[in-house]
This record gives sequence, structure tokens and C-alpha cells, in this order.
Amino acid sequence: MTELTEKYRAELLDKLIKTCKKHLTTVNEEIISKAFRLAYEAHKNEFRASGDPYFLHPYEVSLIIAKEMPLDDVSVVAALLHDVVEDTDFSLEFISKEISPEVAEIVDGVTKISGVFTGHEITRAENYRKLLLSLVKDIRVILVKFADRLHNMRTLEFVPSQKQRRIAKETLDIYAPFANRFGLGRVKWELEDHSFKHLNRVEYERIAKKIKDKRKEREAFITKFSYPIEVKLKEHGLDYEVGGRAKHIFSIYKKIQNQNTTFENIYDLLAIRIILESNDQNECYYVLGVINQLYKPIADRFKDYISIPKKNNYQSIHNTVIGPSGRLVEVQIRTRKMHEIAERGVAAHWKYKENFSQTDNELEEWVNWVRDIFENVSKSEAPKELLASFKLNLYQDEIYVFTPKGDLRRLPQKSTPVDFAFDIHSRVGFNCIGAKVNGKIIPLNTVLNSGDQVDIITSKNQKPNRNWLQFVQTHKAKASIRKYLNQEEEKVVQSGKDIWEKRLKKSKKVFDKDDLGKLIRRLKFENNNQFFASIAHNKLDLEEIIDPPENKEEKHAHELEFNNFAELARKSADTGILVEDEYKGIDYIFAKCCNPIPGDPVVGYITIGEGMKIHRRDCKNLIHMVKTNEEKLVKVSWASKNGGFFVAGISIRGDDKPGLLTDISNSITSYKNTNIKAINISAQDSTFTGTVTVFVSDLEHLSKLIERLKKNKDIFSAERFDSTHGQH
Repeated sequence: MTELTEKYRAELLDKLIKTCKKHLTTVNEEIISKAFRLAYEAHKNEFRASGDPYFLHPYEVSLIIAKEMPLDDVSVVAALLHDVVEDTDFSLEFISKEISPEVAEIVDGVTKISGVFTGHEITRAENYRKLLLSLVKDIRVILVKFADRLHNMRTLEFVPSQKQRRIAKETLDIYAPFANRFGLGRVKWELEDHSFKHLNRVEYERIAKKIKDKRKEREAFITKFSYPIEVKLKEHGLDYEVGGRAKHIFSIYKKIQNQNTTFENIYDLLAIRIILESNDQNECYYVLGVINQLYKPIADRFKDYISIPKKNNYQSIHNTVIGPSGRLVEVQIRTRKMHEIAERGVAAHWKYKENFSQTDNELEEWVNWVRDIFENVSKSEAPKELLASFKLNLYQDEIYVFTPKGDLRRLPQKSTPVDFAFDIHSRVGFNCIGAKVNGKIIPLNTVLNSGDQVDIITSKNQKPNRNWLQFVQTHKAKASIRKYLNQEEEKVVQSGKDIWEKRLKKSKKVFDKDDLGKLIRRLKFENNNQFFASIAHNKLDLEEIIDPPENKEEKHAHELEFNNFAELARKSADTGILVEDEYKGIDYIFAKCCNPIPGDPVVGYITIGEGMKIHRRDCKNLIHMVKTNEEKLVKVSWASKNGGFFVAGISIRGDDKPGLLTDISNSITSYKNTNIKAINISAQDSTFTGTVTVFVSDLEHLSKLIERLKKNKDIFSAERFDSTHGQH
């Protein structure tokens, strides 16, 4: 355990100020000293898992900022105070007043994003937005956060093993690739190796031992490989530095896994780096020529990130050659400025731009890239979906494709024309109907390659398709498509809701929240939206749901009842069918589909083997058959020998009140002395249903009787009893 005596604290402060003076352009000693004392006072009674005073953590973070990500003295001060508001009683207002509003804003940003990558999924999407907001306000917020995580990873062995694994996985999944996007190459490598050590210690130590065992052999090889190159560079008076290193442990492990090989079989374990002190990038290409004259290059392993920098502003030439003994060696060639940007990322911009402003084009483009990850996240997007596409954006390498005008667009590998369309503009993405790649029309799910020229074909009638989600790669495309589909789904749900409410109003039924919930569960829908969407898509019979029919037995009973009634109606009125023209005297039967009864407008239809069938004129089956066989229709009519009267049935439903039968009889017999043949009534729970069979002269006579019955306030409904209207 380290004791923070006054003398030791003075030594720490002196070391910090000296480090700042070495790496920063301006150093305000007074404000750094004040922040140092304030941080000590705030944390003096707190201790870390290692037993060390907690103050040493923000102190080490400030040293990382000063030495490894040198930006400015404000960042160093913010690093000293980054945990003060979250962990102690000191307020932002106090920091703003005692130190500066600028520092307080950075500390506030760091505090807000402290939980961004924690395991609480519910808050993830919201916290990503907080991260963006703080990032756009001040880029130094994220640099302090990286330094904070880097020191935590360096001291991770002191926390419990379960927590070690959680933090290590979080770092490997999010912080390391995110650091890479910020251009912090050195931070990325160290975060990866620390994480790997805690997630797979056995494999980590095995690879580390093999690298150590081969160190002397490696150094000898680097000397042998570099010597002829250095001779040539000195001949041409170039100022340079040559360095060689083994690849990082985690990157070696990934290569072993990806290539399904062993440590011994990985040939390009070595990376030689040539850094030119001149900032003339033409010298890099000169050095490339020198190396290619000395060693045979491998064409498909050459990458020119100077002409086309990576999205995080990384610039370098990567060239793999066959060195001594046939070993593959990767050579990286870059200027000192390029190297600092590769190692320190965005922090290096401050060093090379005296009049730095947020409108600097390169950084503006980079900030726009980060903003693009977040701004297309709709509030409804599930956190898991966001994290998945966020990880994709972090991990994927890029391809470079061109617009028809020759403008360059960067996209992740495996991107499609739809990704390209959304990269141009969301409206182009929405209306994308096809694409031409290098002048040829290709399907929308075609994978694009670097160097392709892409021309998007649009149509105002085209809309995003759910299938697009199966192949698009960029977060912007995925989020835009999901957002559109969600909005369309909301419209469908609202349409279904409107239909439901209109039907309820028409049937004079009331479904409260509980009734609706029970109905939705009974119909096996997961939620209200699914139910309303099914209504909109016409997948449900609302008549059956709102006013359920009798069960199958009752329905069958009704069919039998109506068949009996139809037969009775035809016999009682002593009616038959008059067939005209050449078909006079032909046998006929009544069609079962519409079951016509006297009074119905009818027509004959000649069948094969069953003679003529008599249908109602409005029979759906008949209307369908007539479309192709109109010549089979025969003109027919009802014949009556009984004074023109026929039997008709009236189906009624109402309140079961005393004297009801008398009222029904009076309503019927008092009109044209209508004769009643039979009344069948059954009552249940104070309501009754039944049929009245009467003799009528025509359909108008029947309609008048129904109108008279409907005027009785105790009768709910009265309608003709036919094959389409059963008892209720």
C-alpha cells in the first residue's frame, strides 16, 4: 500500500508538470496544481481494490493523457477531476467556479458516459446518445474516458475474477475497436492484449512465452532485413527511424484462429516500421521503391492508406515482401506526422494544427462518421439491435466505391447498393429500385467491391423492403429501414383500430380494456398491435368476433330448420315453378346453396346429369357460374294456385314481456287480414327468439309486416327467414 505523504505528493505533482511540459505546447502550472490538490482532497479517504489510495487512479489517468494522448493542459486537469462529481460530494458548479467552466463541462461529459458500456441493456441506447452529445460538444471527453479505461485495465488483476472477465469482455467488444476508430492505435493494442490476458490467460501466456523465446532470433532477423534498406536510405540523405516489433499477442491469436493454424506457421509475425522525419509524403513512395528493388513484394498484400486514408485518418503504406529465408515481412512506411496520428489519433491534430477549429475538414468528416452511428437510432430501436450494428460498424474494414461523378465513398466490407444509396441520402435509399455497377444492372443484394462505380436507380413508387435487412451492412441503412417499417406498421395498426371501433359502434357493442385483453388472449395474439394489424389485413371475421354465431350444432339445427321450412313453404302455398320456352316440362330441383322459397326472384340453370336447378337471382354461386356459361340460364317464375298467396317466415328477437305473443299476432293480422300459419318462440334470460310463419301475397306484403313488427319497442330485430338469416 502506498502512503501519500506530503513529500510524496509533491514528487507526484512535479512529475506530472514535467511530463506536461515535455509533451504539451502550453502548460498552466497553477491550474494543474490546484486541480491536483482538489482531487486529493476529494478522494483522500477512498481506496482502490489494490489497497492503494484512490487518488492515484485519477493521477495516473492524467499522466496517460499528458504522455500517451497529449492534447492540452485542460484535458490533464479534467483527467485529475474526472471521478470527483460521480464519487464525492463536490459539485460541477464548484469545479466550474474553482477551476473553469470548460473543465466542468468535460468532467460532466465523462460522468454522463461512465455507464455507456455497462451491462444494463435497458439504458444502452439512451447512453449512446449521451455519448454522442458530449462528444460533439468536446472531443476531450472521450479521450479522458479512454485513458480512464486504460489505467483500469492495467490494474485489473486486483478486482474479483468474475468482474475481471466482465470488464475485459466489455473492453474487447467496445473500447478497443472504438479506440481504433478514434485513431488511437497504441491504446487499441494495449486494451486488446490486457483484455485477452484476463479472458484467456493460458493462451495469452503461451503466445507471450513463444514471442519472448524468439526475441533474439527476431532482433537478429530485423537487423539482417533492415541493413540493406538503411544503406540505400543513407545514400539518399533521408532522415528516418527504423523499428521492428512482433505483432501484438491478441492479433497473433486472431490470426491463429482465423487461419486455423499454429504460432509456428504464421509467417508475418514481424512488422518493420520506417518513419520519415520529413513530412513530405512523396518520400514514402520513394522508400517503397527502394524496398521493392531489394525484396520481392506480394502484390495482393499492398495497401496505400496515404492516397486513401482510413476513416479514422490513419495514413501509411503497408507492403508485404519476401525477406531473407523466405519469411514474409510487413513493412509500414509513414511520415512522423502520420505516425503520431496513428498512435495518438485525434489528439495529434492539436499538435499539427496551430489554429485548430472544429471545422477542420478531416476532423469534421470523422466527427460526422461518429455522429452517423448514433443519430439514426430511433427511440424504439431495441438496445440489442443497436449494439449489434454498432459492433459491426466498429469491426468491419472498409471498401472504397465511387459515385457516377467520381466522388469517393467509404463503406464497410460486404456492403450492397442499398448501403451505398443510404450513404448518399436516406431518400435515395428509400426509393432505391435498382443499381448499375460499372455500367451493368445488378441485383440490390450484390456485394460491392473496392473500385466499383455505383449508379443508383430510383423510383418514387419504391419503398423499403423488410428483406433488405437480411443483406444491408451499414448502421444507417439498417436503422433507416427499421424506422420506416415501424412507421408503416403503426399506420396499419391504426387502420385496424379504426375498423374495429367503427364495427363496434355499428353493432352497438362495448368492449372495455379488460374485455379487449381477454379477447386478444383468447385469439392467441401477443399484444393489441398484432390484433389490430390482423384486422387491417382482413385476417379476422369481425362479425363472428363481435357477435359470435351459434355453435356448430346450433348452426346445423338452423340449416335443418330452414330446409324443412322451405319444403313446407313450397307445398303449403301449392306453388311450383313455371318453365318457359323450349325447356317446358323439364325436371328441376331447388339449389342447396341458396335454397329459394316462394317470393324470391328465381332463375333456372341447366346442369349436366341433374336437370335444371332453381337458384335465387342473387345467389353468389350462380353469379360465378354465369360468367362463363350464360347460355345455360333459363327464364322461370313461381306458379300459384292458392289465390296468389305463399308461405313466408319472419325471424324475430326481443325482450320476453307478458302479452308479447298477442302484440305480435295483432301486428300481423291487422294488416290485410294476414293469416298466421305458425308461431315458434323460445325464451332465455329475459330475451326471446323465434319465427312466425305467415301467408303473404308478395314480397312487399312481407316487408310491411316486418316494418310493423319493428315498431314494437320490445322487439330488437325482425327480418325475413331465409337461407342467409337464421335465428339469433
